[in-house]
Amino acid sequence: MKESKNKRPVIVGVFIFVGIALLVAGVLIIGDLHTTFTSKLEVTTFFDDVNGLQKGNNIWFSGVKIGTIKRVDLNGRQVKVIMNIDEKVQSYIRRDAKVKVSTDGLIGNKILVIYGGTANAEQVLAGDTLSVEKTFSTEDMINMLQENNKNVLAITNDFKVVSKGLAEGQGTIGKLLKSDSIYNSIAATGNSLQKASQRAEQLISSLSTFSNGLNKKGTFANQLVTDTVVFNSIKQSVLELHNIADTASLFIANLNNATRNPKSPVGVLLRDEETGANLKATIKNLNSGSKKLDQDLEALQHNFLLRRYFKKEAKDSTNTGK
Repeated sequence: MKESKNKRPVIVGVFIFVGIALLVAGVLIIGDLHTTFTSKLEVTTFFDDVNGLQKGNNIWFSGVKIGTIKRVDLNGRQVKVIMNIDEKVQSYIRRDAKVKVSTDGLIGNKILVIYGGTANAEQVLAGDTLSVEKTFSTEDMINMLQENNKNVLAITNDFKVVSKGLAEGQGTIGKLLKSDSIYNSIAATGNSLQKASQRAEQLISSLSTFSNGLNKKGTFANQLVTDTVVFNSIKQSVLELHNIADTASLFIANLNNATRNPKSPVGVLLRDEETGANLKATIKNLNSGSKKLDQDLEALQHNFLLRRYFKKEAKDSTNTGK
C-alpha cells in the first residue's frame, strides 16, 4: 500500500514535467524562438517615418525571414532602427542594398524588407548602415486621394460652367451650336471649297489635255517640243529681237551722251539758247517767206501777161485728171 501511494506522485510529476516540456517546445516552435540562440549581426538604418514598426517585427530578404527588429529609437527628426540579422545570410546581403517598410499581407504586421544590391559590392558587416527607400504610406496615399478628389471636383465644376455656357450659346462653340447663321456660313464655306475643288479638278484635266497635246504629233506644242527647225527659228527670232533691243539701247545711250555734251549738235540745240533762238527765228522767217512767195504767185496769176499761161495750165491739169 505504501509503494502504491509513493508511486502515484511520481507518475503525476512525470506527466507534469512532460507537459511542461511539450508546452515549451510548442512555444519555441510556434514563436520561432529557436533562432534566439543563433548568431546575430547588428545592422542599422534610419527612417523618417516607420509607420508603426515595432521591436520584434520580422525582417525579410527575398521572401525569407532573416531576422527581427532589435530596437526602435528616436534620433532627432529620424527614427533609428537596429536590426538583428542571421549571420548565415550575411554573404547574400550587400552594402548597397536598400531597406523599406512593408506589411505582412494586406492588413498584417509591419515588417522590414531588404532588397537589391549589386554583385560587385562588398557584403554587409556588423555596424553598417543600409540606405532607405522612400515609400508611400497609407496616410500619404489617403492625402493623395484627397488631393485628387479636390482636383476632380474642380474639373467637374469647370466642366459644369462650360456645359452651361454651351447650353446658353456662349462662346464660339456655343454660338456654333445655337446660331443658324454661323452654321449657314460654314455650309456656304464648305460649298465654296467644294466648287474650288471642282475647278481644281478642271484645271488638272486641262493640264492633262495640254500634256497629251505635247505628246500628239502635228500640234504646235508638239512641234515646239520636238521639232528642232521650229525651235531654232524661234530661237533665231528671239536673238534678232535681242539684237534690235541692244541696238535701240545703244542708240538711246548715244543720244543721251550727245544731249549731255554741250558741244554736239544735239547738245547745242538743247542747251545753247542763242542757237535755239536763231533756229526759231530762221523757221519763222521761212514761214514768212513762204507766205510772201504764195502771195507773189497769187499776184502773178492775176497778171495780164501770165494770166493766159495759168489758165492753160489749169485746163491741161483738168483734162489730165479726166
